[in-house]
Amino acid sequence: MSAMNADFHLRAGYAAPGPYALDISPESAGWAHSSLRVLDLPPGGSHEFATGDSEWIVLPLSGGCTVTLDSGEVFELAGRASVFSGVTDFAYVPRDAHARITTGDGDGDGTGGRDGNGNVTGSGDENATGGGDATGSRSGTASGTGIGTGTGTGIGIGTGGGRFALAGARCTRRLAPRYAPARDVPVELRGTGTCSRQVNNFAAADAFACDKLIAVEVLTPGGNWSSYPPHKHDDHRPGEESELEEIYYFEIAAPHGSEGVGYQRVTPSGRGRGTDVLAEVRTGDAVLIPDGWHGPSIASPGHTMYYLNVMAGPGDDRQWLIRDHPDHAWIRDTWPTQPVDPRLPFYTAPSGDTGDPR
Repeated sequence: MSAMNADFHLRAGYAAPGPYALDISPESAGWAHSSLRVLDLPPGGSHEFATGDSEWIVLPLSGGCTVTLDSGEVFELAGRASVFSGVTDFAYVPRDAHARITTGDGDGDGTGGRDGNGNVTGSGDENATGGGDATGSRSGTASGTGIGTGTGTGIGIGTGGGRFALAGARCTRRLAPRYAPARDVPVELRGTGTCSRQVNNFAAADAFACDKLIAVEVLTPGGNWSSYPPHKHDDHRPGEESELEEIYYFEIAAPHGSEGVGYQRVTPSGRGRGTDVLAEVRTGDAVLIPDGWHGPSIASPGHTMYYLNVMAGPGDDRQWLIRDHPDHAWIRDTWPTQPVDPRLPFYTAPSGDTGDPR
């Protein structure tokens, strides 16, 4: 592994002081804005944290939890079985607050639906059909929309432990704490052919209000390339490009019990730290992208690849504006002539709700 890879490719378990499986702060990343923590909690577990000068989203990766704020709000997150099973509800926690995350004690069958008040109403999986089209948009110099249709499954995780992402960004405004239901997550299909992927725009700039934080999930079918064509957002060009730091956090499906791998490429753009990465990534790994052309993200055959993107930057306007690499931008022109990968969508947002209504 080159010195550059060592700086920007964080292997699972190697960036985890204290209670976290992964802990990326502006200080540890050597930048100013973006943060990501991954927290594993056992059944009946609890974790408290102060938000400080950052806004945070508590996003279940697996399992469900209760998020309690010192200002009195209580958000019951139904969660999901895994990042490969469906979209999830989540909670927004503002700066200058104190939050506690708790999980159920593991009694019962581990699943449950919730009524309109966010109360657990029973046990068993709650299946929901993703009615209608779930659409998303892409901002910037390269644009496109996708429509995700089909059947989605909403699984209410009423008890037991789980894994939770805490996506954060330093900010100036203190917004209100909020609950976001899974049904409101826009699901987008982006690209066609072997560039087909699914994007869950749960905290995209045009989908959910934050001060600085932008976050989305991407699922790439095995054998496909995503984050392609390579693009960048490391220069402030009004109306053309945003300046955003970015974190990629990976999970790789293991459908036959064998560990899967993926690959992430970043090449220098001539700005910043000259980031140059070719990383073989596994579940729990992260890649830091302070600058540079990033992509492709490559899923190995037979293994669906998930990554969580967390972004923030210094701009007054919260926008995701990108520039495609000039040597590879032409690939977009081929997309209208190819079908979307028939494996997509993996799922859509549920038509009903399985969590706290706030």
